[in-house]
Amino acid sequence: MDGAKNFNSAWSRYQMRTGPRGAPKSRYPSNSGASSIASSLAPLELRPPTMGAAVGKPAFGLAVAPRTAAHAEERLAAAEHALLQWARSPGADAGVWDADASRTNRALLAAVDDVLLLAEEDPFPLLLLPGAASPRRRLDDAVAAAASRMVEEFLRVRVWDASPLRAAADRLALASSGASLLVFPSAGDRTSAASSGTGGEVDASDGGSRSRASSGVPDEVAALLESEVWDDLDLVRPAGVSVLHEIALRMVRAGCTKELSRAFANAPCDVLDRFLSILRVECSQRTTESVIKRWTTVTRIIGKATVAMRRQLHAQPPGAFDGFRDAYLQAIAENRVLILLDFADGFTTVTSHEKLVYMLGMYEALSDAAPGLLLLFTGARKELVSERTQGILAKLAGAIKVMVAGVMARIQGGGECPRAPSGGVHPLARYAMACVEMLARHRAVLDLILSDSGGATPGSLAGVVTELIACLERNLQVIASADAGAGGPRHLFLANNVAFVLSRAADAGGGDMASLLGDAWAARRRGRLARHVASYAEASWGPVVAILETPPVRGGRGARPAKILEEFDAAFARTRDSEACREVPDPAVRVALRNAVSEMVVPAYCALLQKHPRLGTSVRYTADDVAESLSELFEGSDSGKSL
Repeated sequence: MDGAKNFNSAWSRYQMRTGPRGAPKSRYPSNSGASSIASSLAPLELRPPTMGAAVGKPAFGLAVAPRTAAHAEERLAAAEHALLQWARSPGADAGVWDADASRTNRALLAAVDDVLLLAEEDPFPLLLLPGAASPRRRLDDAVAAAASRMVEEFLRVRVWDASPLRAAADRLALASSGASLLVFPSAGDRTSAASSGTGGEVDASDGGSRSRASSGVPDEVAALLESEVWDDLDLVRPAGVSVLHEIALRMVRAGCTKELSRAFANAPCDVLDRFLSILRVECSQRTTESVIKRWTTVTRIIGKATVAMRRQLHAQPPGAFDGFRDAYLQAIAENRVLILLDFADGFTTVTSHEKLVYMLGMYEALSDAAPGLLLLFTGARKELVSERTQGILAKLAGAIKVMVAGVMARIQGGGECPRAPSGGVHPLARYAMACVEMLARHRAVLDLILSDSGGATPGSLAGVVTELIACLERNLQVIASADAGAGGPRHLFLANNVAFVLSRAADAGGGDMASLLGDAWAARRRGRLARHVASYAEASWGPVVAILETPPVRGGRGARPAKILEEFDAAFARTRDSEACREVPDPAVRVALRNAVSEMVVPAYCALLQKHPRLGTSVRYTADDVAESLSELFEGSDSGKSL
């Protein structure tokens, strides 16, 4: 779980900057300038501030210029007092705005505005009042304190609204199993309904039975994986953006834009952090497969969310923050993206082929999200994120190549499999073709990765699948000889498995795999299937038909027809009863086998009856009875009629 460790480490570094309720802390001391203000106020006899007369004046309208330096100093003292009250207990007040962008402390904001107005009026020339406690020094400290207050306000206000995502986030957080969160196909299936008698299939990665019908993504999560839905989600709080404009305007007036920019990295973003927090919980509570699945889902959602956030923020009414919004978006996106990349990096050392499908999902999620994420960045940030992303994609590609080689080795050495039930489809064939289906769903990315395989594996998905199926077919020949023996059972086993390979190859990748393998490949296997069907009929039913064609005995006299019929009835019943319980899962193959047997047996039986019309009561069954009995072969049970 190296990825989980990397994620927790990155998350911890991020949370070290957050307050008790998750709001990021400022990098700047909240009482910046407070000690200087306090020392400046010490020698003054500070009267109770008349905020309405001084600090309460509108900051951005018409202001009355100070009549004298003394009047300006009085205004400064009143503003200092208000700022000092905040500096002494920064966590106790409600701030200028609350988290929902409602103004709750007009007096404090008025003090900030009056300090900035005094700084613009410049009523205290440097040469007039030198000294540490001069009004000019006190004004500079007050401006620093006011800027610090604005940074705290910036980190407090809620700009992003995660409420439209709450349902999806809750479903993602509360899901207790990976089955409900498959955003990409599961790994190869080792058994299926044909062999288990159920409607489910088995995930090769964990051996747990799971129905394909139950592997869909929850509706709330699936919706977020579609690009169109994001246009209908209101992720921006207009009131919060309005506060950003107010804060930016004051920071520009204070000449502290660098301090504001440095605070961007610590800005809260509920839209992204809600999903990152889910992933953090998964690291400690889930299996490797489950964590990677959730990382894949979270990465795709965050990729789409950041693009939507940028579009919606740019659509807000203009204001002073417009000049900062791109840097702001880059900073909050960079923090979250680097956390995701740190997490993915920890899984690049996983090489077990049973994890192949999850690693393919991780690779695809990162490569799909990367272009949209990079649009958010410029300059050094873009270069950093791009290099980090490409490096991790290269590591994931290397791990995937090793896993593909592992899958091929697993098929090549596939003798350690249970025997096929009643001549049906062998578990190795099910596993191999499930792998083919899984690989086909990721054809584009596998062709990209395998094109630079260096000869360790075939250079394309077509090459991998061709070699994988060839290995499977060689193993099936060995298994058929060892388990099924010779004669009819062997040909029935091979017919079942050739038909299974053909059918699954045709379905894989929505039919793309069949076109990838080519018509000649399919034609060769259809020819093999037809030969196995004919050989089965000849090996299993030829001896039964031969009884009807018993040659004459010595002296030119043939066997008695009644005796021939009696022997045929007994042989037919034995063969029919033994073959009825054999399994042929494919309906088309089942029909082909029944037809081949019927075309061999029924005409010969009719010929006997026509040749000896005087058999009379010796004939127990008509030709139609025989044909009907043969139509019940290969049902997997002995429920049919017996002669």
